[in-house]
Amino acid sequence: QVQLVESGGGLVQAGGSLRLSCAASGSIFKINAMGWYRQFPGKQRDLVADITSSGITNYADSVKGRFTIFRDNAKNTVDLQMNTLKAEDTAVYYCLADVTTRTIDHGIATISRNDYWGQGTQVTVSS
Repeated sequence: QVQLVESGGGLVQAGGSLRLSCAASGSIFKINAMGWYRQFPGKQRDLVADITSSGITNYADSVKGRFTIFRDNAKNTVDLQMNTLKAEDTAVYYCLADVTTRTIDHGIATISRNDYWGQGTQVTVSS
């Protein structure tokens, strides 16, 4: 199994900054893409930013120029630096990892690929 642990959420004034961190652990063979999503009350979870294992990034239009996603492949971590925060950025933020796992049972290796989610961290921006 794979676990994702997030940290760094909280309350900040509009115009301020926060940095979210996510660390993956467990039976990891390879982490493919990693990313951050957010969910507004009563809405579906939407992509904020993601990054491939080779460092190619993708951002939602609403955060381009304000948010930056970082990844450390050696540590299995992904961070989201959020600058110039706005009240409309208030949401629960979730980390996602596309992970290939490899387990061995009685000498037989099983490779699987699944998406794993963190528990979510609240970001509140006061105006």
